[in-house]
Amino acid sequence: MSNAKEFNEIKDFLNEKAEKYNHPDFIETDPVQIPHLFSNKNDIEIAAFCASSIAWGQRVTIIKNMQKLIALMDHAPYEFVMNSSKKDMERFKYFKHRTFNGEDCVFFIRSIKNIYKNYGGMGSLFQKIHLEEKNIFNTLVSFREIFFEIQHPERTKKHVSNVLKGASAKRLNMFLRWMVRKDNNGVDFGLWNKIPMSDLFLPLDVHTGNVARKLGLLKRKQNDWKAVEEVTNVLRKFDAKDPVKYDFALFGLGIFEKF
Repeated sequence: MSNAKEFNEIKDFLNEKAEKYNHPDFIETDPVQIPHLFSNKNDIEIAAFCASSIAWGQRVTIIKNMQKLIALMDHAPYEFVMNSSKKDMERFKYFKHRTFNGEDCVFFIRSIKNIYKNYGGMGSLFQKIHLEEKNIFNTLVSFREIFFEIQHPERTKKHVSNVLKGASAKRLNMFLRWMVRKDNNGVDFGLWNKIPMSDLFLPLDVHTGNVARKLGLLKRKQNDWKAVEEVTNVLRKFDAKDPVKYDFALFGLGIFEKF
């Protein structure tokens, strides 16, 4: 962005698109609809974490597979996580979403149970780490360590992004957007008020990355953590308090408008 006029034009354009897509209608076509099935905080957190964890590929398939997963949890994620038996776990044997399979499912349930039993739950854990670490990068590093502190299959580690290896952590950043962002539009939940919205990072994927590059918000070629930092720092200039509201704009432009 070479000058103030161009800066303001892009800002106005993105604000308009963010408003257009940050709307309850967005829920119908997005994996965020899965946690919206619930009203209990623990159910919402668990459903949101699972939905964001398998959110890659076609959205229709993600939603269909998440509906299957929620049905396998008897439509009561928290209750199931805390009280399911070894025998109950057998039902996940044939679950599959891309490379995420039944073995991964079973470990996720065991790990999530460990977090609710020993750390007070997803919200308590993330907010406690963030209060200590003061930034999202280190929060994601510490969260991943805790998630895999119990015995785990080596294969499952690829399903929780490692920002230390440069991962863009799109799915974790999306989970944080859902849990932390608070407005009156009804898409994001705003359940965790101890993490400021200003600290969040863009859930960077192919669509948001391509649109950001076309608009001159991102120079870096690959979608990695450095690109996430670069584009989010630009978005903070548009809105320092709520930079990731522009995820709606960039994603909407990419998916719905083929920008």
